Amino acid sequence: MATPPRILVVDDHAEIRHSVTRYLKINGMRATGAKSAADMDAQLKDYTFDLIVLDIMMPGEDGLAACARLRRQHQSIPILMLTALGEDDDRIKGLDTGADDYLAKPFNPGELLARINAILRRAGVGYTLHGGGFAGKRVTFSGVIFDHDARQVTRSDGRIEALTTAEAKLLAVFLKNPRIVMSRDELLELSAGRKAGPFDRTIDNQVSRLRRKIEADVLRPRIISTVRNGGYCLNSDVESHA
Repeated sequence: MATPPRILVVDDHAEIRHSVTRYLKINGMRATGAKSAADMDAQLKDYTFDLIVLDIMMPGEDGLAACARLRRQHQSIPILMLTALGEDDDRIKGLDTGADDYLAKPFNPGELLARINAILRRAGVGYTLHGGGFAGKRVTFSGVIFDHDARQVTRSDGRIEALTTAEAKLLAVFLKNPRIVMSRDELLELSAGRKAGPFDRTIDNQVSRLRRKIEADVLRPRIISTVRNGGYCLNSDVESHA
């Protein structure tokens, strides 16, 4: 496998910048953050990047101006532009100034990963993003070990629990998106490949069964929390081992 791609995330919003760089690192990339176009320029002097994730709305030089300047300077680095939801003019301007693709905020981190993967493929970067794939690996979180191939978890008390295929897929989605609040619709689409219907309780039922297998106290869940009006969140760091 070739060296993992180096990604520069340029966004003045610290929480977004940190969460995106963390997510990309979890998914096998070398990700660095920059808080402004000036900060981006400084890092471009020291490092070679395979792709830039560039926010449009920034103080000082905005993303559109920075993108146009990079292209004038004969910088061939692929650029994925982040735009405000519904701002069609900004998206069109971004593509016109040389951006390779755009993504509207708020965005699904899985879609961001897929778009980066597609851009890098088109750019001929010799690396395939694994998307956090756990085949052949054991994953540790909150004292629990998930064996992807055996489709089972070993709890912190040593008890081994077998998972159904649906439970294993849902757990994998959580492990690919640690500390990120995900809606029931997102979880269902990413784990089962379908959209939720009216009054669909599939994810709630699966989370309930999964908690019984990984939580020390299902009445006071600490690993997978329920976020009111949001969905669910895996409250743990994740480590993957061959």
